[in-house]
Amino acid sequence: MVPPRSTRQVTDPQRLLRSDAMIMRLLDKVPVGMLLADRNGSIVYANRAFADMLGLDDTADPIVSIYDLAHPDDDTALSLQLGRLARGEVPSCRGEHRLRHVDGHPIWVVAAATIWDGEEDDPDLIILQLTNIEAQKQAEAALIYTEKRWRFALQSARQGVWDYDYRTDTIFYSDGWRLMRGYEPDEWVDGATEAWHSRIHPDDLPGVKANIGRQETSDETFQGLEYRERRKDGSYVWVLSRGRAVEWDENGAPLRTIGTDTDVTHIKMVEQELAEEKERLRVILASVADGMISVDALGQVDFMNAAAEQLTGIDADAARGRPVTEIFSLQDHASGLPMDCPVLTSLATGEAIRVEDDAELIGRDGMRREIRCNAAPVLGASGQIIGAVLIFQDVTQSRALQRQLAHTASHDALTGLTNRAAFEKALNHSVALARESDKPACLIFIDLDHFKPVNDTAGHAAGDALLRKVAETIRECCRAHDIVARIGGDEFAVILNRCPELNGLQVGEKIVRAITALDFAWSGRSYAISASAGLTVITAEPPSTLGFMGEADAACYAAKAAGRGRIMAYREAALLSRNKR
Repeated sequence: MVPPRSTRQVTDPQRLLRSDAMIMRLLDKVPVGMLLADRNGSIVYANRAFADMLGLDDTADPIVSIYDLAHPDDDTALSLQLGRLARGEVPSCRGEHRLRHVDGHPIWVVAAATIWDGEEDDPDLIILQLTNIEAQKQAEAALIYTEKRWRFALQSARQGVWDYDYRTDTIFYSDGWRLMRGYEPDEWVDGATEAWHSRIHPDDLPGVKANIGRQETSDETFQGLEYRERRKDGSYVWVLSRGRAVEWDENGAPLRTIGTDTDVTHIKMVEQELAEEKERLRVILASVADGMISVDALGQVDFMNAAAEQLTGIDADAARGRPVTEIFSLQDHASGLPMDCPVLTSLATGEAIRVEDDAELIGRDGMRREIRCNAAPVLGASGQIIGAVLIFQDVTQSRALQRQLAHTASHDALTGLTNRAAFEKALNHSVALARESDKPACLIFIDLDHFKPVNDTAGHAAGDALLRKVAETIRECCRAHDIVARIGGDEFAVILNRCPELNGLQVGEKIVRAITALDFAWSGRSYAISASAGLTVITAEPPSTLGFMGEADAACYAAKAAGRGRIMAYREAALLSRNKR
């Protein structure tokens, strides 16, 4: 493949053409490539347009044969056509081929060739016209690429295209439209309006007919038609159809509408599943006894279940949009002071908040309910807090039962005073407190005098009544935080924390006098009651080998021995005991 050295003829034109040199100049001006070759394919003439087309100049090697023009990938097709022409098998030939540019890349051309039969001594010539169609081919390739891209996009989006002509009541359906409905891409589908209506689900047809006019008028607010259409196999596909008129008559009526149908069956299935799940959740939330409140990121209520309505005393509709603090207000059960809202704390910290003890909910009706609650943040897809959920339970009865059980476990059933087991724990605590603070406490033992005659003569009921009355009397003589216990049949004990011996003796004397002053009568008979008491001081120093309880008991015994109806300190009792020895 060598280019001609120039666009001049390579043999004598007078011998070849018997024409004026002007003809040669005219051929050089023709805007398409022109070649002349003999029947063997040897090029005898090439014009300027041909040279420009292939990027040839005077420095390039000449192309000597028309069989050297084609790109290697198209060489066979062009050679076959030119060969048949040269052999006289066809009068002319025409085709699209790729030639090889001087730098090696292909150029698309339309090659048209014919035979000029020479007269007398003139040789026969092959006249070859080459029209550059590279731009056209590039445009075609771009169009094909674009069409493939849109076809792929439509198929990926589960969409099909339709084009309806009102004038003929005919419609064009794309391959994707057919495949969506179970038809083959080239299968005929009746596109008449009546046939289309027959394929629409009966429940959806009225809505389609009622709204199709909005599509025909290109209503900007119209979002499309959603309906079920019967597939070839009898099943139904959910379709979202969007279209717009593109041609109108002189009165503005649509003549042609183009649109797309999208298969939204999977979306409808998800919507149905979500609706069913939502209904299940609604039933569950309505059935559970726990109160549930959800709020948005600003802490405004957007949902309350029936239990929450009952516990707060506020209707869900009235609560919606209001700050949660207006609906759910807590205070400390013991102190009555307001508590922080767990929902707002959860929103602020992004952490779950649990409130177990001492929380009390004040309802709109003024009722106070002890509750246990949990608040947790709700996170969006990107991790941001979009709200919070509060779950709370009314534990008023269970807390009351717990307190009752705890009271029963630590208190005497007859008198309501602290029992012996709880008293011993309290005593250990008082001993530790005295050692830590270096402030003494007093322990008083009290034993009733003459209790046995009451119990024996009047009966156990009278004895129980007397014990309850004595317990009440001792309790009234002590401070609210003092520990008063029944530690035996007719034995009582008192712990006075942060109390020096002198003050303890004064309290003990007060108790003894109050018991002695009791007027106890049963079945018309009066009984004289008195008590003896012993006191020991709890200090940081360890007690004697008797222990603090032993010291108080010994002091009480000494008080009885000294004549009953009195109190004696262990210090005094120990001194008397040593003197007797």
